[in-house]
Amino acid sequence: MASSGWDCLFCLTPALLVLLLSLALRRPGARRWTRLAAGAAGRRLWGVFCLVTRLPTPGGEGELTEGSGRDRTPDRPRLVCKATALARHLLQHCPSMAGPALAAWPWGDPHVQTLVALFCGQRGDGVRFSREHLLLKDGGIVALDWASGPARRRWEGRREPPVLLLVPQCWGGTTPHLRMLSQRALRQGFCVVVFHHRGTAGAPLATARLTEFGDPADLQQAVDYVHSRHPSSALVAVSEGSGSGVLLSYLGECGSSTPLLAAAALSPVLLGRLWLERPLPPIYRWGALFHRKLQLRRYGSSLRGVLNVDGALSSSSLRDFEETLFCSSAQLKQGVSTSPGSSLNSGSPSGRGPDPSVVWALGERAYPATDWDGYWGRNEPLRDADEVAVPVLCIRSRDDPLLPPASTLPLPLFRSNPYFLLLLTNRGGHCGFTLDGRGETDQGTRWDEDEEEEEGGHIWSHITVLEYFRVLADFLKEGGRDGVSWRGPTELHGQSGQKTWTSTLAPARRRRATLMRRMRAQETENSTDESEAAGFTWKRSYTR
Repeated sequence: MASSGWDCLFCLTPALLVLLLSLALRRPGARRWTRLAAGAAGRRLWGVFCLVTRLPTPGGEGELTEGSGRDRTPDRPRLVCKATALARHLLQHCPSMAGPALAAWPWGDPHVQTLVALFCGQRGDGVRFSREHLLLKDGGIVALDWASGPARRRWEGRREPPVLLLVPQCWGGTTPHLRMLSQRALRQGFCVVVFHHRGTAGAPLATARLTEFGDPADLQQAVDYVHSRHPSSALVAVSEGSGSGVLLSYLGECGSSTPLLAAAALSPVLLGRLWLERPLPPIYRWGALFHRKLQLRRYGSSLRGVLNVDGALSSSSLRDFEETLFCSSAQLKQGVSTSPGSSLNSGSPSGRGPDPSVVWALGERAYPATDWDGYWGRNEPLRDADEVAVPVLCIRSRDDPLLPPASTLPLPLFRSNPYFLLLLTNRGGHCGFTLDGRGETDQGTRWDEDEEEEEGGHIWSHITVLEYFRVLADFLKEGGRDGVSWRGPTELHGQSGQKTWTSTLAPARRRRATLMRRMRAQETENSTDESEAAGFTWKRSYTR
C-alpha cells in the first residue's frame, strides 16, 4: 500500500508542478521575472547562433559616435539635412518622423527584420499585378507591373491619382516588403507600378546586354512612358535597397528634366563601390550570389559567346561577379574579346559589334568599362548628386546588416544639399522597420490614418514615405502659389559645411550640354553669399 501511494504521488508530481507554476504566474511580479529570464536565455542562444554563423550583432561598428544622447535613443529617428523651409515643414506635418515605436527584440532584431521583409512575412495578398512589357531604344525589354487591389481613396484637390513607381533590388523580384508597400499605397489613393530590370522577374532578355549597377537608361525610358500614360498625375518613385543605385543615378543624370515630383529610398546603397567591396555576412552573400547566378544561368547559353558566364558563375563574391560580367580587364584575363568590334554587353547578338543606332542610344555604355575604377566612374549612384533637382528622402537604420556601417554615410551631402534628406534610426534592419503593437508613437498618439483598414503589416518606413509624399505635394502646391523660398543658408544638424558635395569615388566625366548649363548656373548662384542667403523659389523648370 505504501509503495503504491508513493507511485501515485510521483505520477501526479508533473501535474502538481504545472498547477503551482500557473498559480505563481498569476502574480504580476512572477510574470515579469519569467519574461525577463526567458528573454535573457533567448538572447544568449541567439548570440551563440550569430557567432557560429558569423552574423554581425547590433551595436558594433555601424553605430555613429556623433550626436547627443537624445539622438541615440532607439525609437527617435534623426533627420540629417540642411535647414530649409521644406525640412521644417516636414518635421511639423509628418508625425511619423517624430518617433516610431519600433518592434523590440526578438522581432526587432535586424536579421529577423531583414529576412522577414525580403523572404517571408505578410505578402500583401490583396494586391494583384498585370504585366506590361516595354520595348527600349536598343531593342531590350523591361517589365512594368501595374498593381490593382483594394478600393482607392481620392487625393484632395486632384482629379487623377498620383503614380507611385517602385524600383526593386538590383537582383530583381517583388519582395513581400514591396508588395506590402504597394498594398498600403493603393489604399491611400496611389496608382502603383513596379519597374523590373531587364532579365529579372521573368522579363525576357531580348539583347545580349545586362544592366549595370548604376545604369539609369532603362529606368529613364520607363519613367517617360509612365508619365506619358498619366500626364496629369503627380509621379513619385521609391527604391528598395540596392535599387537605389539606379534611381539615384537617374535623378543625377536627368536633373531638372525629370517628370518626378519627389523620390524616396528605403535602406539605400549610397556608395555602390564600398558596398560591393565590403564582404557581406556569409548567409546574405551566398543568398544574393545564388539568386544572381540563377538568373544568369537562365540565359547562359545565349550570353556565353559575349560574356564570361562561366567565370561569373564560379565567382565567390558579389564584386567578382560584377567585375567579371562588366569589366573588359576581367574579360581579357579569360580570353573574351572586348574590342570595339565585339558585341560584349551590346544589343547585337552577332559578332560584328553593336549597331550604330544602339551605340547612339547607349553612348559609352555600348562597350564594357575598361577596369573596376572606370566601371564605378560611370555607375556610382551619387556621381551626379549636385544635379539632383527633386527632394529625395533616404531612410536608413544603423543596424542594417546588408549595408556598410552608418559611420561611412556621406553626411556632408545631406548637410549641404537641400534636395537630400536622411532619416536615420538606431534599428530597423534592411527594409524592415516593423512597428511594435498597433502603430503608435512613443507619445501614445496614433498617426496611421488607414489603421482600421489594414490587415497587419505595420511598417514604419511605408507609412513615413507615403506621408512624406502627401505633405510634400501640399508644400510644393502652397510654395508655387505663394512663392515660398524653401532653401536656406544654414544647417539643421551640425556646423556649416561645404556648399556643394561631389563624390570623390567617381572621377570627372563629360556631362550633357543641358547639365553643363545647369551646373554653370548653379556655380553662379553659389558665387556670392547674398545669392545663397536669398535662396530660391521652388518652381520646376523643365529643360527638354
